Amino acid sequence: MVIKKLTNILKKLLRFRQIHLKIFKMKNTIKITLYSLILLTVISCNPSVQKPTSTWKAEFEQQLPLLGHRNWVLVVDKAFPLQSASGMSVINTGEQLPIVLKEVMSSISTSTHVKPIVYTDLELKYISEDMSKGVDSLKASVYGTLKGFEVNTILHNDVFAKLDTASKLFKVVVLKTETNIPYSSVFIQLDCAYWDGNREIKLREKMK
Repeated sequence: MVIKKLTNILKKLLRFRQIHLKIFKMKNTIKITLYSLILLTVISCNPSVQKPTSTWKAEFEQQLPLLGHRNWVLVVDKAFPLQSASGMSVINTGEQLPIVLKEVMSSISTSTHVKPIVYTDLELKYISEDMSKGVDSLKASVYGTLKGFEVNTILHNDVFAKLDTASKLFKVVVLKTETNIPYSSVFIQLDCAYWDGNREIKLREKMK
């Protein structure tokens, strides 16, 4: 009789434990569901944590029609510093500089409203292969892409002085690349494609 009672008590305890485990599992499921909903809400409300929806080319092509006279486009090496100027926006391309430069120059050249005035660092001319491996190949590629364009070669710090002045009033688009060669950045000042200096001088003369 005693054994039977003990057996019944044990069965009840087992049933109670099974019910308790089910409730515990249900609580965990509810918790996980709530956490998931909260996470999805945070992601949907914060665009910065979403994955990119376009390539750098598409992003640049969207910005180019908005750019004009006195804006700048920079195709820079990987160590190019992130600027604090509010007028600068950065696109991380994830590609090598010669590839990005070729695409950028092609897009600007085929646009109807702007033309490029190009600046390169004077220092690059004096860097040899023994100083930075791959520099000769890069020079050949960069100078080949820029052939036929107006190119100005000035000291690196002088370019920064120009950018500092420009970024206070005009937008500067920075295309950052994976290239690890110093002074390889190319700085492109945009000018009006359907107007020039000579016509500007004539205009000013007429206005006197």
